Amino acid sequence: MKTSAENRRVRSLLNGLRTGELRPKPDFQRKLVWSNKDKVAFIDTVLRDLPFPEIYVAAGEVDLVTAAGTEMLVDGQQRVTTLQQYFTASNALKLPANMKPYSELSIDEQTAFLNYEVAVRNLGIINTDGIKEVFRRINSTSYSLNAMEIHNARYNGPLKQQADELAQDEFFSAHHVFSAAEIRRMRDVIFTLTIIISMLSTYFNRDDEIEQYLERYNDDFDRRQEISERLNKCKAVIEACAFSAKSRAWKKADLLALFVEIDRTINKEQAILDNESLGRNIRNFYDRVDAEMSQSSGDDALQSYFKTTVQATNDRSARVVRGRVLREVILQSVQR
Repeated sequence: MKTSAENRRVRSLLNGLRTGELRPKPDFQRKLVWSNKDKVAFIDTVLRDLPFPEIYVAAGEVDLVTAAGTEMLVDGQQRVTTLQQYFTASNALKLPANMKPYSELSIDEQTAFLNYEVAVRNLGIINTDGIKEVFRRINSTSYSLNAMEIHNARYNGPLKQQADELAQDEFFSAHHVFSAAEIRRMRDVIFTLTIIISMLSTYFNRDDEIEQYLERYNDDFDRRQEISERLNKCKAVIEACAFSAKSRAWKKADLLALFVEIDRTINKEQAILDNESLGRNIRNFYDRVDAEMSQSSGDDALQSYFKTTVQATNDRSARVVRGRVLREVILQSVQR
């Protein structure tokens, strides 16, 4: 494959978008998910005449009668689209008070913006499979990315940031909830996101709701303080239960149910728990669940809970069952 490097002015890219000669959304491109903060920072880079990484284009369709042709934007959709949003005063870009919109720039500033040079790598004539392979390699590392690592590259909004902060909380490290391998592959953030999203809504299947919520709260998350306060109350109650280091309370399937059901009881329903009684009742319950592993007691609730901890643990149905059984134990400690 022979490629060529060139510089194009912003005005050339904007004109290509306007005429349709530059097509920014091939079917393999990622969705436009930059947060507004990301967009503003990028525009600030251009207005300050600072460089940003090159974009990739490839030859598209050619009209054999008129000789008119198109180009595909292989990589750089978010950058080029943000430039267009700034230039056209799109509602999709909200500027801070200290940043002038394009229409309020001086003539010299407008000229400088339009003449800003963008580094472009032209892949030339290449088939769709070849383009997809180039795109995959541009946006990959030496090993396969898991879903959370891909989300991490795409989202950095307030919900994601809160989940990051929660994953690093001493609460989890002190009780050795996550292994080093899980932390390296961001499984800890998946878990904390699952807690927060379940508190916002309800139990869901595996990781199905994570991307939807990351995208929804990629710009603003007005419930962040509320969720933070609720999490802190839940952590305090769990700590007060005085679970041993070997308790199943620190297993992720069990801990998720603990967070969600305690949150439901003390934050949503405003019930007051007797923490001493709660700790005693849940510790006894966990002992009985562990005993169920070696010999069935005939208790349907224990059987139901136990089964969901050994098979399909992250299915919504399993999470719902664990939550329902644990809730009955928790309600025994509500102060009347």
